[in-house]
Amino acid sequence: MASAASVLDDARRALAGRIEFLPDKPEETLESTVRALWFTAAGMPKSAEASLLGEPPELDDAALAAFKELLNKRLNGVPLSHLTLRQRFMGLEMLADPRALIPRKETELLAKAAVHAAQQSTQRPIVVDVCTGSGNVALAIAHHVESAKVFGADLSEDAVALARDNAQLLGLQHRVEFRCGDLLSPFESEEFVGKVDVLTCNPPYINSAKVSTMSGEISDHEPRLAFDGGPLGIGILMKLTQQAPRFLRPGGWLAFEVGLGQGPALVKRLRANPLFTHVECHEGEQGGLRVIVARC
Repeated sequence: MASAASVLDDARRALAGRIEFLPDKPEETLESTVRALWFTAAGMPKSAEASLLGEPPELDDAALAAFKELLNKRLNGVPLSHLTLRQRFMGLEMLADPRALIPRKETELLAKAAVHAAQQSTQRPIVVDVCTGSGNVALAIAHHVESAKVFGADLSEDAVALARDNAQLLGLQHRVEFRCGDLLSPFESEEFVGKVDVLTCNPPYINSAKVSTMSGEISDHEPRLAFDGGPLGIGILMKLTQQAPRFLRPGGWLAFEVGLGQGPALVKRLRANPLFTHVECHEGEQGGLRVIVARC
């Protein structure tokens, strides 16, 4: 049996200064990375955040070999969440793999705004989350607002499959329904048109020209469909803000995430639209407008 303390120390020294920690994954540190890979090798996969809870178990020779292999893959740029197959979001331990974008901590700002909006409803709110990816926002809303009827949609069939797997893992499969389709097209029916209480979206918003300058940890491993927002990066957001009023009930809320620098122009556009009566701006922890909430 290998001593957990000594092998973990060796692993920290091996990784120190050799891997890139991305600013949009603040939960990933040298310590959380090593511990998350250790738990995964032990057959107890945990996210970076969850790995900091509890004592690492001892590893037998086979598990130790698996741990060293995981370390090498991380050194070669494979995202931590693709090795552990876990990511924590809004306190929920979720599945994460190459089928969808890895949920980011900053997107909790969007989920919290949506939860607050859904809690304002005096009836059982209908919530729709488009560009749902792994389903993290939709499932977080369902978890925190038990009265909500939640639906999610994504253009990617792979992402929808992962979202359904996450719903099953969290025991929310009977309260959250995921559909495949482009933006709001899966909801073209009397059930949704003019009746949605909260509409959320974390769209692809990276300018296509900037994709080649992104970290390889993102561009080489996560689905391009999930982050490439086209020539200007705001094409999907423009389409969303045009379509949203038709689906929202009077008093309903639209909430969406934006890239740095994109917010002011979109806020100006929404405030000039008479179909929206109120627009709120939410800044991220590092500053800059990251989430816009508008009411019909």
